[in-house]
Amino acid sequence: MFSTQVPQVLLVHTSFCSLTVYDLASTITSDQSNLVCIAVLGRGLEDLMTVNLARYRPTGEHVAIRRIDLESCTNEMVNYLQAELHVSKLFHHSSILPYRSIFIAENELWVISPFMAYGSARDLISSHFTDGMNELAIAYILLGMLKALDYIHHMGYVHRSVKASHVLISVDGQVCMSGLRSIISLIRHGQRARVVHDFPQYSIKVLPWLSPEVLQQNLQGYDFRSDIYSLGITACELANGHVPFKDMPATQMLLEKLNGTVPCLLDTTTIPPEELTMKPSRSGADSGICEGPSTRGAHHSNGEPSSGSHPYSRTFSPHFHAFVELCLQRDPEKRPSASALIGHSFFKQIKRRPSEALPELFRPVTPITGFESTQPQDAASVLASLESGLSHMDVDDWDF
Repeated sequence: MFSTQVPQVLLVHTSFCSLTVYDLASTITSDQSNLVCIAVLGRGLEDLMTVNLARYRPTGEHVAIRRIDLESCTNEMVNYLQAELHVSKLFHHSSILPYRSIFIAENELWVISPFMAYGSARDLISSHFTDGMNELAIAYILLGMLKALDYIHHMGYVHRSVKASHVLISVDGQVCMSGLRSIISLIRHGQRARVVHDFPQYSIKVLPWLSPEVLQQNLQGYDFRSDIYSLGITACELANGHVPFKDMPATQMLLEKLNGTVPCLLDTTTIPPEELTMKPSRSGADSGICEGPSTRGAHHSNGEPSSGSHPYSRTFSPHFHAFVELCLQRDPEKRPSASALIGHSFFKQIKRRPSEALPELFRPVTPITGFESTQPQDAASVLASLESGLSHMDVDDWDF
């Protein structure tokens, strides 16, 4: 922290001055009077950030606003945020969440982004698909993530925070990656380095997703292939309804990963038949870790549970299992690039555009679009309905 408050505020404003003058995409001006806050979505960044749902008056568009109290931020937090926002200026891709405008209002940093009406993929599995999503829905989400990662890697960066809560989905089914706070460049002194050695700051929440080579912090370092491992963990998270290693102490998790323990998709090919007759809480499958697919034959059911009572009495396709196994190779050199994985046979099942397929695959979930009532007397009931719909969103982990 700074020794006195006034110099801190002045320095914070100076550090963000280069970010306060640009507006992105279909321009949203830096006039805060044009933004009408409708509801508080949540808080984060040690309660220094408030996330609001707002309407932009000139167009009627609904947006999300991250409002960060710069006056209370430490130097470290300011540097962290500044690095994230500078990187966001470089990225222009349909699968990466754009920042529509960035400016300072009084002592707050305002970061404006589109409102993603389905929330994050983590929100969806937490509130509706608690035992995992349909395989086809997962294919659409993973393909969107790979397109974003392919772009990020070609730009010379490693994301380092690939997880379901950093995948946001718009009302029209557009899949966008967020969570750029932990991103790191491979460019050193104008040259692209082979590896980096830096351990991500604020990484406690992402430990289950981090690759073995990131966690072990040795001289070999890591590169973009660490993101591919995290993608494989995210695939398991989406399919199983929870992230592998979720309840393990950090030291045990590290040992499991370094010893080559590989998470898997939980279905009839990876869970012994006798466990599928148990209640899920007793089956031992909650860790999301298994020794690998069994050799017995199984009919592919696109990840839908069979008539059995166990939620994992389903069978994912061999292509999906093979995709996950490729991503989770212990040796980073054996993991394909994002570009190569985009052509994987797992994605051949995609036949329609996301805007056509995902709303159907997400049923009974509906996007949050009913923001305001045309009748004043209905305003209270509409707001109550809106707050109910927003209640499942864990915005502390969105990193808009």
